[in-house]
Amino acid sequence: MKITVIGGTGLIGARLVRSLRSAGHEVLAAARSTGVNSYTGEGLEDALEGADVVIDVSNSSYTDEAAAREFFYTSTMNLLSYGEAAGVRHHVALSVVGTDRLARAEGGYFVAKEQQERLIMASQRPYSLVHATQFFEFIRNITDHAVRSGTVRVADVLIQPMAAEDVAEAVARTAVAAPLHGMVEFAGPEVFSLEELAVIDMRSRQDEREVVPDPLGTYFGAHLASRDLLPEATASIAPTRYHDWRIRARGVA
Repeated sequence: MKITVIGGTGLIGARLVRSLRSAGHEVLAAARSTGVNSYTGEGLEDALEGADVVIDVSNSSYTDEAAAREFFYTSTMNLLSYGEAAGVRHHVALSVVGTDRLARAEGGYFVAKEQQERLIMASQRPYSLVHATQFFEFIRNITDHAVRSGTVRVADVLIQPMAAEDVAEAVARTAVAAPLHGMVEFAGPEVFSLEELAVIDMRSRQDEREVVPDPLGTYFGAHLASRDLLPEATASIAPTRYHDWRIRARGVA
C-alpha cells in the first residue's frame, strides 16, 4: 500500500512513518522540510500521486483562532482536492479526544480543529478521524503553561494520556483498514488527575514548586468539567503505562 504522511517528520509523523514502513508499506514522509507544504500546495500533487492513503498528522504553529482556522481550512481543503484528483481512497486525520467540548469551552485552536473535522466529514471522501488523548510527551508543556506567580495552578480535571508511540500505532492501524466514515477514540490505560501528573513531572526535574488543583483553572484557556478530557467507554486502550514510558524515556535520554 502506498501511503503519504502529511507532517511525516514530526513527533507522531516520524513514528508513524517508521511503523508503516516496518509493516512493508511504501511511505512518503511529507513535510515542509521535504518540499511538501499542505498549506500552500507546494509539492502536494507529486506527493499524492499514486497514493492509496493520505494521513494528516500536521499541526498549526498558531494557537489563536483566526490563524489556526486559516491553516487548517486551507490545508485540509488542499489535501481533499488534491487527494480526490490523485484517486486517494482513504483520508485519515489525527485529532483530539473531546475536540467538540474543547471548542465550546475555549474557542481558539480547538474551534479550528473542529472545523477541520467538519470539512473532512462533509467532503464525501472516504475518511477516518482518529481521536487521541493527551500525549505523555506533552505533560511538561501542560504543566509549564499553568505556572502563575510561581505556583502551578492546573485545571481540576482528569486525563487519560498515552505515549506518542501508541498514538502512531493507532493511526497506522486505522489507516491500513477500511475507511470508517466516522471517528474512533484511543486513550492510555490509566486515569490521572492533572495535578498528580504535574507533580510527578516536576519532581522528576527537581522542581519543588507547589501544584494546586484550581477549580477555576483552565486547560490552555478552556474552562472544563472534570471529565471533559476523558474518552468514551468504547475507546480503544493503548498498552503503555505512564511509569513504564518514563523509564523508557529516561533510558533513551
